Amino acid sequence: MKIAVIGAGSAGLAALRHCTSGTYDTEVICYEKTDQVGGTWVYREETGLDLYGLPIHTSMYKNLRTNLPKEVMGYPDYPVPDTPDSYLTRTQILEFLNSYCNHFNLRQYIRFFHNVELVEPSTGDRKWTIKVKNLEKDTVLTESFDAVMVCNGHYFEPSTPNLKGQQTFQGQQLHSHDYRMPDIFTDKTVLVLGAGPSGMDLALEISRKAKRVILSHHLKDPIGTVFPENVVQKPDVKEVTEHDVLFEDDSKETVDVLFYCTGYKYSFPFLSEKCGVRVDSNMVTPLWKHLVSIENPTLALVGLPFYVCAFSMFDLQVRFILQYWFGKKDFPSKANMLQEEAEEFENRRKEGLEKRHFHMMGFKQGHYYDDLANTAGITPLPPVLTKLHNESSTRFLDDLVHYRESRYRIIDDYNFIQL
Repeated sequence: MKIAVIGAGSAGLAALRHCTSGTYDTEVICYEKTDQVGGTWVYREETGLDLYGLPIHTSMYKNLRTNLPKEVMGYPDYPVPDTPDSYLTRTQILEFLNSYCNHFNLRQYIRFFHNVELVEPSTGDRKWTIKVKNLEKDTVLTESFDAVMVCNGHYFEPSTPNLKGQQTFQGQQLHSHDYRMPDIFTDKTVLVLGAGPSGMDLALEISRKAKRVILSHHLKDPIGTVFPENVVQKPDVKEVTEHDVLFEDDSKETVDVLFYCTGYKYSFPFLSEKCGVRVDSNMVTPLWKHLVSIENPTLALVGLPFYVCAFSMFDLQVRFILQYWFGKKDFPSKANMLQEEAEEFENRRKEGLEKRHFHMMGFKQGHYYDDLANTAGITPLPPVLTKLHNESSTRFLDDLVHYRESRYRIIDDYNFIQL
């Protein structure tokens, strides 16, 4: 079977590792549009467009430290090496991904500076046609494959809210995708929109340089974190004028910068409509188990769920897919797969979740991992990963300033201790 992997970040590397393990008879090619592995973990000072006129992929900022302990960030068969700290720097994670790549000899399968322009179902012997551009040579080639794993990440296409009066604002507007260092906010009053992991982290980081930071959000539960004195919290924005922002509580603030920490959109610009996958209000659909195209099951989109133990989940998803592609398991009927997706959507709707939260796991992640493992008959992920992830997520909200000082050790598949 000839398999294409799109992207050589943490998901693409997991795909390569299992496609080349010798368990399956595969020929695999990975297309990576940049010059190195690591995807979003690669730090680049530039923003905007790269040398080849393509949007800079990474959203990594200079001082980022992981918001999850390394103990839940490894792969099932390749844990992060033991170091004194649990919360690592972006550099340490990128080094880890490179060591994983080297350990399993994966570089030989990667074509760097190759940007996939089009994926569409084929009428020929193989099921898929991929049009890819060799950026260095400026040539376009077309190749055929039996199956495709899309591993292009989901932290590169900014999602920016439409605010009333946004166009009239005279100050600076920036999305966290283009943020690198806090110095740009020196002595400014900055409105941070959004209190997800990025908004919380960046409000704290820029407070060291900014005169004042206003964190606007609609979290129902109060944030336990005690922020520095120059950080205040406000509800959602009602309206923006030339220099001021009016909030839902009718308070008003004069601000220099609108800093959007409002997340990202799933984006697959290279997938033809014929692939049968669309993004609807940030739900990628129709998919079986957040992963497999129901219209074309030899197309898989790895890594969509968020608030997860990412690298381990990618590994699990790839092992799941290969069981089906190589006939160890048979896909259910199209009707059954669609029904399963519809039922999960309805269950989430009843919980008050919006369509854009369809791929959000968080406290549900353990059920998702177990479902994948049980359905495909593969080795599950140890429950301790979910336990420690949930512990860290709670600590993040309660004590953002200090939670990264915590150190953990996993004892067995079910238990961890705090050191």
